[in-house]
Amino acid sequence: MERLNERAELMGRMLKTIDAMKDSPPGTHSGSVPNSAAFQCMHCTATESCRKWLRDHPQGAGQVLPECANAALFNSWLQN
Repeated sequence: MERLNERAELMGRMLKTIDAMKDSPPGTHSGSVPNSAAFQCMHCTATESCRKWLRDHPQGAGQVLPECANAALFNSWLQN
């Protein structure tokens, strides 16, 4: 449970940092999309890089950390 909570918090912070929640396509916050993103985050090996990147971008960012397991998905939400 501790790992699940940690990764959910990191994923939430990542989405907030890039402001992806406002630009994501309709329906992306239900069903298989968030489940798949959560699964990717749970199995990510770049946790320390993620934490550092989030610390380095307190005012936000236009793109996701390149090593993010969900970079392609989250960045695609920014292009809509």
